[in-house]
Amino acid sequence: QVQLVESGGGLAQAGGSLRLSCAASGRAFAADSVSTYAMAWFRQAPGKEREFVSAITYSGATTYYADSVKGRFAISRDNAKNTAYLQMNSLKPEDTAVYYCAADTSISTVVKIPDYWGQGIQVTVSS
Repeated sequence: QVQLVESGGGLAQAGGSLRLSCAASGRAFAADSVSTYAMAWFRQAPGKEREFVSAITYSGATTYYADSVKGRFAISRDNAKNTAYLQMNSLKPEDTAVYYCAADTSISTVVKIPDYWGQGIQVTVSS
């Protein structure tokens, strides 16, 4: 029902920037759909559990961030393009992880156990 595809990952130097995109598709995102989805980003570093990074409500009016990225990362979305973004600035080596896009009809659920996940994309930050 919902497909999520991440792009924009890769290699960056510490202090640099990357912008991730998450393109959503499926019946739920069709122009005539009444469904609305909150979007989120998670990440999983090697040997660690997946952790919440950021989330945004359908309207874009409210955003949430993990303390570790607050002030450095910015989440946004373009509902006309069914795309969410994660602008990552001042990158640190500890930001190295596989980043996952997620979606759910509830903002309270998307930050914990979202229904839909992308396949993930690698972000590597070198020191």
